Amino acid sequence: MTSTPRDDDALAVLPVPPEGVSIGAGVLWMLLTTFLFVCQDSLARILVADYPPAEVAFVRYFVHFLLVGGFLALRAPELLRSRKPGAQILRSAMLCANTVIGMYALKIMPFLDFSAVVWVAPVLVTALSVVMLGEKVSAAGWISVFVGLAGVWLIVGGAGIALTWLVVLPLLTALTNALYQIATRFLRTADEPATTLFYTAVAGSAFCLPFLPFVGLAPTPSAAGLMLLLGCLGAASHFCIIRAFAAAPANVVAPFGYTALVWASLSSVVVFAEVPTLRTILGSALIVAAGLAIFFGPRPRPAATTHERRAP
Repeated sequence: MTSTPRDDDALAVLPVPPEGVSIGAGVLWMLLTTFLFVCQDSLARILVADYPPAEVAFVRYFVHFLLVGGFLALRAPELLRSRKPGAQILRSAMLCANTVIGMYALKIMPFLDFSAVVWVAPVLVTALSVVMLGEKVSAAGWISVFVGLAGVWLIVGGAGIALTWLVVLPLLTALTNALYQIATRFLRTADEPATTLFYTAVAGSAFCLPFLPFVGLAPTPSAAGLMLLLGCLGAASHFCIIRAFAAAPANVVAPFGYTALVWASLSSVVVFAEVPTLRTILGSALIVAAGLAIFFGPRPRPAATTHERRAP
């Protein structure tokens, strides 16, 4: 699920911050973003206990679609058109898969464990960028990748654990999130941020809608209210991250995204009465350390062309 902000994702669809940026405002917007994302995941976990993930995901995206689409239709209808609609749909498909798989993962594993594993996505992006983007990663970058994966392994059970859904689902959640970020990089110069945000909601609604006649359940009034709130939180959280990266440079505000693990810890204890284990704490620390090392380390370099490799 897109429950945590990522620097590559935001950088890919947001303009360069203007002169006179406000560091304090950017940090505050990022802190609010992480809080809203954890609230979103908490609501999703409550809802999927009684309703199919496809139904919950559909409402989340459809409300997002109505809010963003309605706003753009009134204020800037030209932004409803994409220069690369196929790429937008592919990107949104990865996000939708991330959301649905993440909801299934939330049904079977502790809340904080799930939140921590999701944060391995920036680490996976580093590894996947070699194959999919032709970038070169330093030795330190590869060490960070393996440290992050070790953190995931520690959380989901450690050495000798059987290959069960408890392992596969959270890793698929992180993998689809990483592919979503890779797809976002391809679109960084194609469309405006608002257009990308709109297409995210369109694809999510379209992919989940066909499943409703087969798996959908009539929600109670309280559940319908929670689903509506979930959709509003989805739109609001993306709005906040846009404001965060518009107010201050990404290298300043993005590391504050790891405060999501603080909110997730509180939600784990207060909402779900789940006390984090030592394994979860240590694994989370490894994932955070790996992510921060990649973020503050040298950025991946594009692979050299044949001419460049032969140049003296």
